[in-house]
Amino acid sequence: MANSNTHAQVQDYYGTQLQTSQDLLTNACCTDDIPLAHRRILSQLEPEVLEKYYGCGVCIPEAIEGITVLDLGSGSGRDAYLLSKLVGENGHVIGVDMTEEQLDVARRHIDAHTVTFGYAKPNVEFRHGYIEDLKSANIPDNSVDLVVSNCVLNLSTDKEATYREVFRVLKPGGELFIADVFADRRVPETLRQDPVLYGECLSGAMYTEDFRRLLLRLGINDYRLMSSRRLTINNPEIEAKVGNIGFYSLTVRAFKLDIEDKCEDHGQVATYLGTVPGQPHQFVLDDHHTFETGRPMLVCGNTAAMVAETRYAPHFKVLGDTSQHFGLFDCGPSPIAVAAGEAVSGSCC
Repeated sequence: MANSNTHAQVQDYYGTQLQTSQDLLTNACCTDDIPLAHRRILSQLEPEVLEKYYGCGVCIPEAIEGITVLDLGSGSGRDAYLLSKLVGENGHVIGVDMTEEQLDVARRHIDAHTVTFGYAKPNVEFRHGYIEDLKSANIPDNSVDLVVSNCVLNLSTDKEATYREVFRVLKPGGELFIADVFADRRVPETLRQDPVLYGECLSGAMYTEDFRRLLLRLGINDYRLMSSRRLTINNPEIEAKVGNIGFYSLTVRAFKLDIEDKCEDHGQVATYLGTVPGQPHQFVLDDHHTFETGRPMLVCGNTAAMVAETRYAPHFKVLGDTSQHFGLFDCGPSPIAVAAGEAVSGSCC
């Protein structure tokens, strides 16, 4: 599909054909397990913002007060307004979307949410632009602390350009935290040409191994899986089209760090101090690293960097450096579990 044609089809799908989330034809764009604290904030948002939400997961990490966040494909603004409350009045949220109808919805509720949150002035803005070229939305190099995206990057017409842009605009030590649809194999070009399958976030989904390889080409040597959910689609006609392709909603994090493509053992130890707001007893870095407060944990060099060279640094005590080397570090289970007895390899180890 040519980029311009795909953009036009996606804009039509989300700007005209879909009026609310009830118009979706599959269950790809649905969100389970929303944290209670988030639910309380969502209950304060304007109904129109919630009705036009098409996300597939929870893509908001911890410890974000006061930081600058970029929401790619911000749509009606649901996640951007949730982030607006979580970053606080001194934080800043930028939503970028290419669909004017969605931007119109988001923008007309800025004042209402500013009042609801008790802020003296808005801390959120919505810009028209393309995720493949964030310069179109005037996002400078090394300017944001966190990039989030909820079921949008699969719609990108140029995945490599999109992820290159993400890591261009992130500050050193910044984080990409996304919920998106991935596939357990490469989607055939014939399906990628189907505008409904594309708009439903299925046929644009990346094969997980191609995602890993893409990040490697961009110098992102290690990403971490947070959660995985098989999409059941629940539409017989679409299920017949996609056949045996398995689609999954994955929540993934990656940091803009100079780290290695394997987990190496440098004898380092990390201790979580219990100081991340709302996380007094433990901190979950990924699907196989849960730090118990006050309990020292042996970690690989990559994990040490993720908690010592990012915004999480004040919340951890890390002993040791990379001056010594003891070989590969057994990081434990790291595959993306895609089904019972079936896995697609992830990153770390």
